[in-house]
Amino acid sequence: MEHTTLKAKSEIEKADVIVGYSTYVNFVRPLIKPTAEVISGGMGKEVERARLAIKKALEGKFVAVVSGGDSGIYGMAGLIIEVAEKMHANVPIEIIPGVTAAIAAAAKIGAPIMGDFAAISLSDLLTPWNEIERRLRAAAEADFVIILYNPQSKRRIEPLIKAHQILLEYRKPDTPVGVVRNVERENEQRVITTLKDMLNHEIDMATTIIVGNSKTRIVNGQIVTSRGYNLSEE
Repeated sequence: MEHTTLKAKSEIEKADVIVGYSTYVNFVRPLIKPTAEVISGGMGKEVERARLAIKKALEGKFVAVVSGGDSGIYGMAGLIIEVAEKMHANVPIEIIPGVTAAIAAAAKIGAPIMGDFAAISLSDLLTPWNEIERRLRAAAEADFVIILYNPQSKRRIEPLIKAHQILLEYRKPDTPVGVVRNVERENEQRVITTLKDMLNHEIDMATTIIVGNSKTRIVNGQIVTSRGYNLSEE
């Protein structure tokens, strides 16, 4: 919880009801007051949890919905707003910013996203693959540093293999790549590798992959993407 923001900690400590994915709720359990009601569950129950959160808020409870990283980046923030609209629930909703995996992972391997970048989730559970591929090709062609979220699960392997093949169409095989797994959690792993060798490392849903662009290089064991400052001697 070292990188949980002070504001987020404060709101969790005050909450009458805590709602979230079980893993994330367990991360913040030390902050939850003894009298708070905890509503948690597994993946795939996000809409159900959002409805319960709004229902509790309508009852006058102070509700905290816990999300991994930043709730507004592949998190619960948008869903909560949409569910509240669907339920015609006039309840105040405050989004507390957090530290998303892209930022945390980047800090572990140097400064790879000093310029423009694109974050793309490879999960095709909610977004069809043809749309993911279109975005990936556009970002690669535009020479963005690319951050891949949700790259692979036990049952979902093909999208990462396809993404790797697509990236090799636009980037050199020796393009620096950072593979960070379980960032800021127990058993954190970080590897600096190349695009060619990217798939030779352990990758799962808890992994963030940062693929450099034409200005990305490795300096003293760290990945850096140059912003273009003039560093010539006066």
